[in-house]
Amino acid sequence: MLKDDLPKIITDKLPGPKASLVIENRKKYIPNAIGCVYPIVIKRAEGAIVEDIDGNKFLDFIGGVGVLNIGYSHPEVIEVVKEQSEKYFHAMFNTMTHEGYVNLAKKLCSIAPVRGNDKKAYFANSGAEADENAVKIAKAYTKRPNIIVFSGAFHGRTHYTMAMTSKKAYAKGMGPLADGVFRAKFPYYYRTPKDIKEEDYLDYYMSSIYDVFEECADPSTIAAIVVEPLQGEGGFIPAPIEWVKAVRALCDKYGILLIADEVQSGICRTGRMYCTDYWKDEGIEPDILTSAKSIAAGIPLSAIIASKEIMDSVEPGVIGGTFGGNPLACSAALKVIEIMERDNYEKRSKEIGEIVRKRYKEMQDKYDVIGDVRGIGAMIGIEFVKDKKTKEPAPELTKRIILECANNGLLVEGAGTYNNVIRFLAPLVITNEQLYAGLDIIENVIKACIK
Repeated sequence: MLKDDLPKIITDKLPGPKASLVIENRKKYIPNAIGCVYPIVIKRAEGAIVEDIDGNKFLDFIGGVGVLNIGYSHPEVIEVVKEQSEKYFHAMFNTMTHEGYVNLAKKLCSIAPVRGNDKKAYFANSGAEADENAVKIAKAYTKRPNIIVFSGAFHGRTHYTMAMTSKKAYAKGMGPLADGVFRAKFPYYYRTPKDIKEEDYLDYYMSSIYDVFEECADPSTIAAIVVEPLQGEGGFIPAPIEWVKAVRALCDKYGILLIADEVQSGICRTGRMYCTDYWKDEGIEPDILTSAKSIAAGIPLSAIIASKEIMDSVEPGVIGGTFGGNPLACSAALKVIEIMERDNYEKRSKEIGEIVRKRYKEMQDKYDVIGDVRGIGAMIGIEFVKDKKTKEPAPELTKRIILECANNGLLVEGAGTYNNVIRFLAPLVITNEQLYAGLDIIENVIKACIK
């Protein structure tokens, strides 16, 4: 079966002849701005393996950028979507109720680690929509106009979330952006200024939030602070728990809501159903949680979860939408969560993470171009530098490694403020044999690229 195969390139070059024709038409009819890094035209995929239309097989360490924790073409998910499709494709929840929406909301309210005994959830279509809706709810509840986000943050490409997102390459030519969005420093400990002592890291990063209060907006005007528990696009940087505790205390002091953006880190990616489950172990919970990407195995769906008190502060008509909570997506999401819980993918995520982290750390000891290895569970980043002492980023090397991995049958993707991080987001259904094969490819490519 395809899901058990190893990567294998059979064409003389990539893209192959059939893929080349499709890619030429892509260039002709699709906007250049969308871009495509990899010379692949997919034919079919199972588990963690993608086969292109020329017969090349690739091992996917990207997982649809965090969408395919359950893998490609999971047979149980396919079955429930087929079953639902034979009943009805669409039922707009603003006009009629369908059971899948209610059952999924009930399930998420039972597992999401957010504050409150009574919780409510509703659905949108993407991570950006979920994040924007979470802010709308926070503003409705607090009656305040502003929010705080962080350096390195990625929250989407809608007009409002472009303002929330740190890297302005994603908003080039789109200004003026939404106002009332202020930015503090995310605790990127690896790149903390050299003159700051390690014991002072926490104070250094917390002071940047107080700088926002002093220089941009009084805390009484801040509706929410939005945090990725483990930054994705910013470079796979975990939020240190001591910092999270301090942010939670600050929010409580000033009546600010804490929003956890779990779009990429959720659904067992970090070794727990949600990364904020680790927060809960430490007595910390966000007020609002957003979830998307892997929640429905690739069918567009996102979720916003908060307490009844917060949710019901919103005026009728302010939230909702035509496709949010689509019946096909809800059926897929319920099955994904069932499989994740039944087959203990929290444990599997941790196992995968241990294997990858161990191998990356060994590479870090061998190769001077690897500056840092970090992450939680099976969400791991490896940061490339020109020099370990200066930590000068190596974006050109990183790009070469990504392209050469693809030429050798492995799909990896970049990240990071300086475009010098490679992220690990392989489907959690990956076999150990495939995992080791992929890690061998990465190491061999690194060695070839630094000769």
